[in-house]
Amino acid sequence: MEKRLDIVSSIPHLLNMPSKRFWVDYDDEADVLYISFRKPQQANDSVMDDDIIYHYHDKQLVGLTILHAREKA
Repeated sequence: MEKRLDIVSSIPHLLNMPSKRFWVDYDDEADVLYISFRKPQQANDSVMDDDIIYHYHDKQLVGLTILHAREKA
């Protein structure tokens, strides 16, 4: 039941994503979460802040790479 509550509590965050469609991949071994708002991303710039890499195509956010994802959960 606790996992269901975690998922339900994430709904407001999911609805506020920069895109209505997004793809999520998680690398358990590396503890890295990848979120793409566009496939393919075609990022031409990236900025890292607090173990989160923001990927941009021009000024549009097209993806996130979240390092040490379990620590942030």
